[in-house]
Amino acid sequence: MHARVALTRAISPTINRCELTHLDRVGIDLAIARRQHAAYERALEALGCEVRQLSASDEMPDAVFVEDTAIVFDELAIITRPGAASRRVETAGVADALAPHRALRSIEAPGTVDGGDVLVLSRRVFVGCSGRTNAAGVEQMRGILAPLGYTVETADVVGCLHLKSAVSAVGDRTLLINRRWIDASRFDAFTLIDTDPAEPFAANALRVGETVIFPSEFHRTAERLRRAGVGLHLVSAGELAKAEGGVTCCSLIVEAREAARRGPRAGSGPGMA
Repeated sequence: MHARVALTRAISPTINRCELTHLDRVGIDLAIARRQHAAYERALEALGCEVRQLSASDEMPDAVFVEDTAIVFDELAIITRPGAASRRVETAGVADALAPHRALRSIEAPGTVDGGDVLVLSRRVFVGCSGRTNAAGVEQMRGILAPLGYTVETADVVGCLHLKSAVSAVGDRTLLINRRWIDASRFDAFTLIDTDPAEPFAANALRVGETVIFPSEFHRTAERLRRAGVGLHLVSAGELAKAEGGVTCCSLIVEAREAARRGPRAGSGPGMA
């Protein structure tokens, strides 16, 4: 029995109609994107995940970025209300897939939350104040999580789409960060590894167990991580990066309840997809 299930979603044929905020639209080669996504799914399998891929219709151009639709905790899963209205059609299928594994709660209007804005570090939950996540959504998260012993803290995001575009976990108490996009003082309790200045988009990394899935395109930052003792599994992720996607975006990791009872691990639990 797998200790982890990784929910992924197929790349929609309409990916070139994806939402964009900070990047100019550049054509995405669907065949290349699908090959890279398949390699990403194989990486998840190599790291012990059972991959379950959900389908994506033409009405879901952004659906491959499944992380934004839910945040999975040991105790429950929160189904989000994405900040881009075009993406709200994606949540029903994800809720159905998560229902056998967790009790479900939902963010309701007028709240909005994107899972890419949520970074869970043990019992501390950092939520990015971005164009996709609003104050009403943050307050609903506090109401859901406070009784479970989580604290919810906000962090302003500048210059990028989501919080985890600027900072992500690569160890129990170690974060990879681009200080130009986030106030690093919010994370004083953690060891920080800076992205290489030439690679501003390199702060997004997906920790699965003791290994970090990381884009091979960012070789300078990868070397910094290796020097810090971080074990890497490199994947090519350049095509979906044209849609403002990163490696956390493309999966939802669900810890089996037996593993969850041993306690959350920074970077391998909620919202790390």
